[in-house]
Amino acid sequence: MTNERSTILVVEDDRATRTFLADNLTADGYELIATGSAREALRLVETRFPDLAIVDLGLPDRDGLDVLREIRAADGIATRIDPALPLLVLSGRVGELHRLRGFDRGADDVLGKPFSYPELRARVAALLRRSERRRDRGRMRVGPLEVDPAARTVALHGTRLDLSQREFALLRTLATDPVRVFTKDELLRNIWGFRAIGSTRTLDSHACRLRAKLSRDGERFVVNVWGVGYRLVDGPVGSRAAEAGVADEPESLEELDEPDEPSAAAPDEAGAS
Repeated sequence: MTNERSTILVVEDDRATRTFLADNLTADGYELIATGSAREALRLVETRFPDLAIVDLGLPDRDGLDVLREIRAADGIATRIDPALPLLVLSGRVGELHRLRGFDRGADDVLGKPFSYPELRARVAALLRRSERRRDRGRMRVGPLEVDPAARTVALHGTRLDLSQREFALLRTLATDPVRVFTKDELLRNIWGFRAIGSTRTLDSHACRLRAKLSRDGERFVVNVWGVGYRLVDGPVGSRAAEAGVADEPESLEELDEPDEPSAAAPDEAGAS
């Protein structure tokens, strides 16, 4: 087995099959969550953060293909759904057309019923191995700061930080290229959407809050390049920022203050602006 701590979501409307999978996968050391409906499956993906989902296509409330489509269409910002979640389709629809439709909607693997449990277990392990390699490559480290987009976590000197969803999205964007200056219009477009272009107050407020949360022992992140935008600079920036002709924004949020957003770890943040 690849990872005994991995959590698997089983989406299967047949109770006997669902129980069989839950019992056997649990015996193999996985943590299991299970449901028989598409609606509940999407809720669990967003609130329980499974490492892999096994999805049956013949669900009572919606087609399983719709579940695949919604997961792959998620943006990872306005919703907590991970669009890169490994998806194994398990279905009695074994014809070539149905298999192709599954792959087209985002399935990573397709296994027909009836199935061999040892084969299913091997396919699950293979998907988790590939997912873990992708997740490791996706982590971003900037000095003592670590950003994990897949887990939506941020740690500074090993201490986890509590960020709102927009603060996390802003940090994730800046961390992709720490010394690059991202223009304000670019950040507003990518994080808040096209309608926010020109409304820099929201961006400035979030950048100021994010900088305050990342300040520790003289280290400063989220540097404001006046008249242009922001960049992420690892470690102390003091004199280096002055040499580069950049200046930080005021520390106070009195003139920028806006209502706090939900934490990036909060289950109900999907509806946040």
